[in-house]
Amino acid sequence: MALVESFSGLIALSARLLNPLQALVAFATRLYVCDVFLRSGWLKLSTWDSTLSLFETEYHVPVLPPHVAAVVGTFGELFFPALLIVGLAGRLSAAGLFFVNAMAVISYAHVLLSDGFEAALGQHVLWGFMLLVLAAYGPGPISVDRLLTHVRRPSAAMTPSAAAY
Repeated sequence: MALVESFSGLIALSARLLNPLQALVAFATRLYVCDVFLRSGWLKLSTWDSTLSLFETEYHVPVLPPHVAAVVGTFGELFFPALLIVGLAGRLSAAGLFFVNAMAVISYAHVLLSDGFEAALGQHVLWGFMLLVLAAYGPGPISVDRLLTHVRRPSAAMTPSAAAY
């Protein structure tokens, strides 16, 4: 029984030490993953002729014509991260960016799934996982979503649902 109590105490101690980091970890996660997509979107926008050429020849986006896919993909890589960085509509923004990431993998699967590209695929998997965590748990307390929730319902800090932001 003493072993169970010791283990319980260790769990409680680790929670007390690590819980204060949750807001910063959520914020850092948002910054990291958004930086990746903002850079990609900006590169597409600043080299638009090359972007169109890649969507016509290299990227195989299902259903959409290449020029439409280029516009939609570039928009998604710029719009969703901008919202997610500040934590506005954080869950929806993370879900939207997850979809953009999934479409990138699907449209470039002929390369990403071939030998020698395991690390590139692994990066997409990591970004997708990070985005799923943000979609499931929310952008965290350092976010416009949290601010709006507290302005609308000042007593939200006392409710369990407040932890969802």
